[in-house]
Amino acid sequence: ASLEQPVIVESPCVRNCCLNDEDICLGCGRSLAEITRWTTTQEAGKRVILAAAASRRELIRLRQSS
Repeated sequence: ASLEQPVIVESPCVRNCCLNDEDICLGCGRSLAEITRWTTTQEAGKRVILAAAASRRELIRLRQSS
């Protein structure tokens, strides 16, 4: 039997915290609500947050380049 440790989902924080008008961090792409509940969110929920944050970061990048 395997004694694998659960995979820990690391925070995407890049220490560049700056919220836009929609309370989205321009550094990591998480919403203020997602940032504040990160430490109490289970690993599966963190992966959902990471996916949403990645999409938001891409939108932010596209808006800045146009």
